[in-house]
Formats: sequence, C-alpha cells, structure tokens
Amino acid sequence: MIDLSIKKTQIALRDKKFTCTELTQSYLDRIKQTDETLNAFITVTEEVALRQAKKIDEAGDFSSPLSGIPMNLKDVICTDGIKTTAASKMLENFTPPYNAHLYDRLLDGGAILLGKTNTDEFTMGSSCENSYFGSSRNPWNTDYVPGGSSGGPAVSVAADQSVFSIGTDTGGSIRQPASFCSVVGLKPTYGRVPRHGCIPYASSFDTSGPMTKTVEDAALVLQVIAGQSMKDATTVDTPVPDYSEFLKEDLTGMTLGLPKEYFGEGVEKEVSDAVMEAVDVMKKLGATIVEVSLPLTKYAIPTYYILAKSEASTNLSRYDGIKYGHATDQAKELEEIYMKSRSEGFGDEVKRAIMLGTYALSAGYYDAFYLKAAKVRALMKQEFEEVFQKCDALIAPVSPILPFKIGEKSNDPMAMYMVDVLSTPINLAGICGLSVPAGLSASGLPIGMQIVSNQFEEGKLFQVGHAFEKATEWHLKKPQL
Repeated sequence: MIDLSIKKTQIALRDKKFTCTELTQSYLDRIKQTDETLNAFITVTEEVALRQAKKIDEAGDFSSPLSGIPMNLKDVICTDGIKTTAASKMLENFTPPYNAHLYDRLLDGGAILLGKTNTDEFTMGSSCENSYFGSSRNPWNTDYVPGGSSGGPAVSVAADQSVFSIGTDTGGSIRQPASFCSVVGLKPTYGRVPRHGCIPYASSFDTSGPMTKTVEDAALVLQVIAGQSMKDATTVDTPVPDYSEFLKEDLTGMTLGLPKEYFGEGVEKEVSDAVMEAVDVMKKLGATIVEVSLPLTKYAIPTYYILAKSEASTNLSRYDGIKYGHATDQAKELEEIYMKSRSEGFGDEVKRAIMLGTYALSAGYYDAFYLKAAKVRALMKQEFEEVFQKCDALIAPVSPILPFKIGEKSNDPMAMYMVDVLSTPINLAGICGLSVPAGLSASGLPIGMQIVSNQFEEGKLFQVGHAFEKATEWHLKKPQL
C-alpha cells in the first residue's frame, strides 16, 4: 500500500481496502526499515501520526483530496509542539509554539504528519550535506547526494517513506533534489503559498511547494496549500484555479520554448540528451517547439548569491544566544555571548552566507554589489516576461549535472553554487517551475526535466508535466533499496 499515489491511496481508503491507521503504520514501519541508511528524517512523529490517523478512521470522511494521506514536512516548517531544527545546532532543541499556515491548511485537509525531514542547514546548500544531523543519501545510489536543500523530503518520497512531502525552494531547493531523486517537485510562484511559519533564508525568494510521486499529486497538494493568507503579506489575492482541469493528455495548441543558454557549456551530455528526448515526446503530443534566448542567464549565480546571502545575513541576526536557540555556556560578557553562541551554533555554509551578505550590504560596497544585483534581477524578470509572450512554457534541464558523490564538492563552494545555475533564474524572477522525472543515466542516476512558466501559471506546468508523464514511464521507475 505504500507505493500508491495520493488519488489511488484515497480510493483504497474509501473502498476500505485498508484503514488509515494501517496505512500510517505501514509508512512508519518503512521509515524504521530504511532510514538508518537514508537519513531522510530528523524527527519521526509516530504518536502524532497514529492519533491523526485514528481520528480520520473514526470520522470516515474522505471528501478532502488529502484526507488520510501520510506526508512529511521539511524541517524548516514550524509545527506546534514538535521540534523544528532547520537542521542546525542553533535550533537543535527548538519547539515552536505555533503552526506554519500551510501546515494548518494541510491539517484542515486531513493530511497526516509522519515527521520532519532533513535539509541543508537553514536550507543553504545543493546537496543536503550541510545538515547538523548528517547528510541524507540518494536512494538510487547511497554513495551519492540526493540534492538540496530539500534532500530529506525528496528521499522520503522516492523511497516510499511518505506519499508526499512539502519542501522549500529559494534557489532550486525543491526542483534540484526532485531531479536527483526522480520525483516530482513544484516551486510555485512567489506569493502563491504562504511563507508564514517557515524559517526564512532569503525572504524575497523563499517559496514552499509539494514533492510528490506524480504531477497529479502535486496539483492536488497545491490546491490545498495555495491562496492568500492574512498571516503573510507577501501572498497575493489571485484566485486559485481548479488545477485538476489542467490535467490533459495532449499538448495541442501549446508552444514550448527551449532557452539556448540552458543547453550550453557546462551541461552534461547525458542530461541535455534526456531533456531533448523528452522534447521529442512533447512534439508528438502536439506541442510547437521554438528556440528562445535568455542572455542574462550568465549573471544568475552572482546576482542570486549577492541578494540571497544579503537577506540571509539579516534574517540570521535574530540568532544571538539570548532570545531562543543555542546559547553558549562559555561566556560572561554580552558581546562574547553573541560571538560564541553564533560560532558554536552555525555551520560553515551559514557562516559563509553571513560574511558574504554582510560584506555586500556594508557601507562602500552596497551600491557596487547589492544595488547592482537588484537591478539585474529586475532585468531578468523583464526578460522572462518578454519570452512568455512567445511561448506558454519553457523546457530545460533542472541541473546541468548528474547527482554527484557525497563529499565530491564539499571543499569547493563555487562548484557547489554552479549546480544551481539553471534553477536560480526562476527564483530571481519570482515565477513557477516544475521538475519531472525524464530519464536515467548510463550509471542509473536520475535526470529531471524542468518546465517553467510565468507568474501564477502553475496550470500550464501541470498540463505539460502530466501529458509527458502519461506518455512515458520514468515516474514509475523505483530505486532498489
């Protein structure tokens, strides 16, 4: 019962093929069997999950599309009374006194929380190696990274430890691990899903979205968590459409753009070949394919890292050893408390972010770095808007490279940052992107295809992704644990 999609799981629950408690227990057993190897979970909420499942069984109400569906949350999403660590020593024992708004929406929809999953510390990373609780491992080959920062959520879905997960995406952190683990990952438009209760990395970039087994599942989850929130002023009062209406099996009348910069230097041949084979499938489904250009792509990494690290250095200033989080016991003076608490509590990548961001915002450098990057960001957004006048969506690789071995890039921050070169532009522009399984390398490592569309056009992503999924079988392949 643990390898079913959301829809098939709920049909089985309605038909009483198994109870919600039996289903939940099966997933908890799967986590116990596999997580010592995979390290996808930081906290398993067994008592909470079984209590929620019993409540669903007693009510017998499956009117919500997520009723009775076991899932997990990336461990930066606040849960009342349940530890939320951001995979950092700084918050190792932090228990929030409230729920993130998107978690309340999931609870209202009947979803069941199995636990909190692993991430790069404060979501800063592309490999899930920066976690205080150790790296998660790719279920397709446990010597390899699962991608990051939402590595734990991606692993949990790929390894059938959950039906779905909620990750966060600041510069590719849902789409890239979805690609590396061969699951579906949606980065919604900025403002589509509330950020309230999600521990921030870079507030003008952060988004939350589903990681699922199928495109249809992603549409079902977004239906529940999307929409304006009175708890988040960055959410937008734009109606949430019925996403199921976009789940068609042909692409007649759709124009798909291939940005030439996303297939150039640095993109591994196996990756680009797999995506181009996917493009051939979409042609047969009736799509018109055109080449487009996004010349500012070459500035994406420096622009993103200046802006994101600047916002991070500001957001992380709240962790001072006084209000909450890790506090040193090796200091007497106030300044010493600040310095030692932060030095002990933060890992290397977070310290790097604070130093880069503080430098970019400092007097004498603000105009040269932060202000210039903000202007480039505005131009990149404009460039995407012009391209979307010519096509409905863009098709590209998610990552320029295949999954890499654990430890392979740990001592080369620039090489690690370049893994995000094809995903960060979407965050800079605030638009939406979807990763769907599109192939396996000769060595059996997953390859994802990225579908990108304009603001609040998630429906187009679902249409393209669902049609491709129905015409291929990549989403049906499973890692052999």
